Amino acid sequence: MATLCFVCPRVSALDEPSPQLRVGFLKPGGGYRLDSVSLEPYVARVLAGEAARDSQPAALEALAITVRTFALANRGRHRADGFDLCDQTHCQVIRNATIATERAAQATSGRVLLRGRDVASVYYTASCGGRTEVPSAVWPGHDDPPYLPSRKDDACGGAPVWTAQIAEADLIRALRAAGFVGARLRDVRVVSRSGSDRVARLRLDGLQPSEISGQDLRMAVGRTLGWQHIKSTAFDLRKERDAYRFSGHGSGHGVGLCVIGSAFLAAEGKNAGDILGRYFPGLTISSRTSPSPTSTSQTTVRPQYDLWVDLPDEDAGEQATIVKQTLRAGDELARTLGVPPPSHLTLRFHPTTDDYERATGQPWFTSAAMVNAELHLLPLAVLRERGILDRTIRHELVHAMSDSVLGRRPLWVREGAAIYFAGEQPLPSQPQQRPAFTPEPRTSCPDDNELRHPVSVGALTNAYARARACFARQIQSGKSWRDVR
Repeated sequence: MATLCFVCPRVSALDEPSPQLRVGFLKPGGGYRLDSVSLEPYVARVLAGEAARDSQPAALEALAITVRTFALANRGRHRADGFDLCDQTHCQVIRNATIATERAAQATSGRVLLRGRDVASVYYTASCGGRTEVPSAVWPGHDDPPYLPSRKDDACGGAPVWTAQIAEADLIRALRAAGFVGARLRDVRVVSRSGSDRVARLRLDGLQPSEISGQDLRMAVGRTLGWQHIKSTAFDLRKERDAYRFSGHGSGHGVGLCVIGSAFLAAEGKNAGDILGRYFPGLTISSRTSPSPTSTSQTTVRPQYDLWVDLPDEDAGEQATIVKQTLRAGDELARTLGVPPPSHLTLRFHPTTDDYERATGQPWFTSAAMVNAELHLLPLAVLRERGILDRTIRHELVHAMSDSVLGRRPLWVREGAAIYFAGEQPLPSQPQQRPAFTPEPRTSCPDDNELRHPVSVGALTNAYARARACFARQIQSGKSWRDVR
């Protein structure tokens, strides 16, 4: 899972004589084995895992600088799990170093890509397929800095070209694991493309939600059926009886440095600086003793917040968007409720609905659940497709900010408050300023069991509606939210 902290102290890893990274190595049975690895040996080992086979020295050196930049800009990514970076594709793949990768790490020792005086936030992809992509087309809401443009790249030649045939039953299984519901998938068709001609949106006839982004479809299939099927979102699609045939090119998200393209450029005689200038226009390469560039993921934003956001591998680029959304919601709710934002909160977005249910013991339709002081949520794509991402975050923030007052009240009071304020309902400050209203019909307030153990979507919806009605009735009579009982 990707983790972003937005209240870490401002520290420069490059000020350390020999930066040490705390790395989590995934164990076969699950969990991580932790080890401390010096920066340069780490870079050499990542090159062995991420570089194209038989790459020339210039390509390895360009990737070494990119890998080192990524590592320092994302140091602390897994801090909520007790380490900095993992050894999987979610962070950077680690293998045993070779003589060639050790030489590349040594030749570029200490050098990183800078935006001004800060370590830049960069990406690289296995193959852009002939055109690089802007971050926001992959991760909605992500900034599109000028050094990560979408532009034609003839270096990789559009390789690899690939096809995949996925049986309708397997595609339904992957979509259901991602949170889509429906008995039968009648058709799948592309409805829009990005500026780089990658698939932006697809229509799912027969399922709900009825649309999905190209990136989310790739993630859903990859997590359930394997990553060898839909290698990128640069594809065409057609139905063949009880299966769907995908014909595409490229591999990965397409943002930043193209690993295959850089290998071809090096073979043509380009040096590392030429390659990096092509894929990261406007960035500079630091000297070995750069003063104090700073990790973008370690910038102090607000001293009163201690928020961690954990996202599955391919959603990592959306961290900044979720952070901004949560900060904004927290500030607005703090003003409405008259209480400070939560001092500490961890948000963990699960990769599939099954994973969410296993971790929380709650059915998928609950959307979010607090477990061991951490907020667990359905997959980001599911919440976004259902249009409830912001509402779910606000709902849980209200709990975090009001439970110190309402914690011993009946559950309908706590849930009623969360539902009421998640809908951004105004809180009247004085009775004479309240707008006229029509009293809601008297309804019985739900008991704790109805809210804690709903038997269906309908049962939960009904219990939530009654909880909100009971809460709103007292607010509309002039009570403060603190006095609702």
